[in-house]
Amino acid sequence: MSFDHLPWDESIDQAARKLWDYHRLNHPLEPADLILILGSHDLRVGDRAAELFHENMAPRLCFTGGYGNWTRGHFERPEAEMIAERAIACGVPASVLIKEPRASNTGENIQFSKELLAQHGWQVQRAIAIQKPYMERRAWASLCCQWPEAEWQVTSPQMSFDDYCHSALPPRMVAEVMVGDLQRIMAYPKLGYQTEQPVSDEVHLAYSYLIERGFVGHLMHGS
Repeated sequence: MSFDHLPWDESIDQAARKLWDYHRLNHPLEPADLILILGSHDLRVGDRAAELFHENMAPRLCFTGGYGNWTRGHFERPEAEMIAERAIACGVPASVLIKEPRASNTGENIQFSKELLAQHGWQVQRAIAIQKPYMERRAWASLCCQWPEAEWQVTSPQMSFDDYCHSALPPRMVAEVMVGDLQRIMAYPKLGYQTEQPVSDEVHLAYSYLIERGFVGHLMHGS
């Protein structure tokens, strides 16, 4: 999908960075029982999982994800398998991880992972979740709402906005997705999917400005 039709100038760049900073939580991490890697089109979440495993942040990992909007028709195997392979290539032993290859959205990531952990008898009191940088807040809000029995920390590949974007993941695409994710952060608590998250006037202005400039392709209709 091409995003070349979307404009880009200094004002758009500043608004996009405002949303980028909002979506990232920068949680200070403490050792946990489990690292949960949520499904993604970005295999770099597997690199982050390996980093944390080698830092002894958790002894076990669960990779969850089947095919979502960004990977259906593009990934040759489910997200969980592709990302787990990336982590294994970075030195994570296959014996310490399990894979849940069916989930197609965050709610299913949570539901199916809980079921799989129960089947394996893995008890989780504190866990670290890994997502893309611009989905940290939404992942955390979902986990706190739908998996409240555990204490959650969220992290992502440790990259700036400039370093994160590349030719296959251009700034225009990231900006459009961030707009849609912020809409969901504001709408989903009313549906029982997420906990409420504060949104400052400054962030809301950046969100509205990007919509005015045409970054609407990831918005939910009727919201």
